[in-house]
Amino acid sequence: MELLDSNESKKKMCQYYNEISKELFGFGTTLLRVTIDQNIVTFYAKHRRSPRSDALEGEAPGLKLEVDFRMSVLYKKKFREKLEQHMGMPIEAILRDYDASTQWAITNVILEQA
Repeated sequence: MELLDSNESKKKMCQYYNEISKELFGFGTTLLRVTIDQNIVTFYAKHRRSPRSDALEGEAPGLKLEVDFRMSVLYKKKFREKLEQHMGMPIEAILRDYDASTQWAITNVILEQA
């Protein structure tokens, strides 16, 4: 756990977070912070508003909610793969909540207990 709490590890995790954001949404975050408390790594991220999201919200709000949910599920899957493969992190679960109206996302990575 001490290895993950280093500045270099935090920087690498943030890099992966942004890489996936760019891959899925076309751009990275405007603010990204990571904290580590025992076996939970928390990412606080402010995302950019997508023009497609605005268009969907006006025309089909239910569809926009469904798309937001599906993209969040896909995000967690890709983020888990990156962290496990590239950093060897033993992940038990990834929990992510995204608030579309403010563009904030909180992602908790729960690591398996040794």
